[in-house]
Amino acid sequence: MTRSELPLHRRTITVSAYREGDGEISVEARLLDERPWAEPSASVIHSMALTARLRLADMVIVAAGADMRTFPHAECPLITPAFDGLVGLSVAAGYNRAIQERFRGVTGCSHLYELARVLGPAVVQAGISANAGLRMAGRPSHDPRATAGVLNSCHIWAPDGVGLRKLDAGWRPGTGPRPVPELGTFEGA
Repeated sequence: MTRSELPLHRRTITVSAYREGDGEISVEARLLDERPWAEPSASVIHSMALTARLRLADMVIVAAGADMRTFPHAECPLITPAFDGLVGLSVAAGYNRAIQERFRGVTGCSHLYELARVLGPAVVQAGISANAGLRMAGRPSHDPRATAGVLNSCHIWAPDGVGLRKLDAGWRPGTGPRPVPELGTFEGA
């Protein structure tokens, strides 16, 4: 197989999260579709952003907005108000089903839907990071079990998985080396 040095298409998705005062975070997801081979004035096909503000206590979206900066059809931005429908959703249980019902297919935009999909797991990680930062600063944080939107997300976070057993044995997310040591390290402490 031979490959050209210049890609036909490049999609970049970035997600950034920020602390917003006590008990809230904001998250911005961006999507950029480019045709690297095209003339510079025509190389960007899509440049879009989806933002959300959430309460850490229950991981519920309290504000949301979509923005299209570059898009192929003049009518594309008409769908952005639909993404205000993220408000009130929890990124925990049922999030994926809820966004599919609201934004997938002809009721949404495939690109903004993709950003809504990546927003959920990124928010969970941001919540974990926010709580770890609070603990490291000696401030009260939410119980790691209560805000662990990672439950049932992989073999580590199965109901009987090693992640919960490490928490029970005294490990606190955001502390210690990476990777987190094996369970026996905490059980012997």
